[in-house]
Amino acid sequence: MAELHGVIADDLKHRPVRLATLVHIGDYVDRGPDSAAVVRRIMRGSPAKGLAVVNLMGNHERTMLDALGGQRAAATDWLYSGGRPALESWGIDPESPAASWAEAIPAAEQHFLRKLDLFHEEGDYFFAHAGVRPGVPLMEQAAEDLLRIRHAFLTSEADHGAVVVHGHTPVRHGPEVYANRINIDTGAVFGRELTCLVLEADQLAFFQA
Repeated sequence: MAELHGVIADDLKHRPVRLATLVHIGDYVDRGPDSAAVVRRIMRGSPAKGLAVVNLMGNHERTMLDALGGQRAAATDWLYSGGRPALESWGIDPESPAASWAEAIPAAEQHFLRKLDLFHEEGDYFFAHAGVRPGVPLMEQAAEDLLRIRHAFLTSEADHGAVVVHGHTPVRHGPEVYANRINIDTGAVFGRELTCLVLEADQLAFFQA
C-alpha cells in the first residue's frame, strides 16, 4: 500500500488536478502480515496534499468488528479467514479468549473501523467493496450485499444506474472492465499486484504496485 500511495502522490505531483479523491475499497485487515500497520497508515489520512480520502468497509472489517463485539460465530469465522495473523499484528495471542481481544486493540482504531463508509458515489461511478444487488436502487442496497455479494452481481449485465467499482473477488488476469462494473481486486492477497483505478471524466487507467 505504501508503494502504491507513492505512485499516486507522484502522479498528482506531475499531473495536478483541481479536485481529486482517493477511495480505499476495503479489506485492510486479514489480507496481509500486518493488519494493524495498514489500519494505522490509513488513519494517518491522505498520502498527498490536496487529495481527499474516502475509506470503505470490507467484509473482513465487518467480521472483525462483529468478533470484537462478542459474536461467537464471527470470532470463529475471523480466525478462519485471516484473523490469526491480524490479532498477532496487534500483539494478541489468537488462542486467548475472544472476549479479551477488544481490550487489546486501541479504542481509536476500533472507532475508525466502525465509522468506515459502506459506499461512495462520484460522478457516474458507485464504489462498494463487493458490489450491488441487481434491480435494487443504489441508495437502497443492503449492507450485506455491499460487503459480500458475488454471483448475482458478477453475472449480471444489468444497468445499475452507475458503473460499480468493486473488489472482493480476486481475478488473475488483471482488472476487469465491463459496461456496468470494474473489478480492481487483482489478488494482492495471493502475492499479486495491488491495483488502483484512475478515473478522469470518461477516461480510465490503472496503477499497480
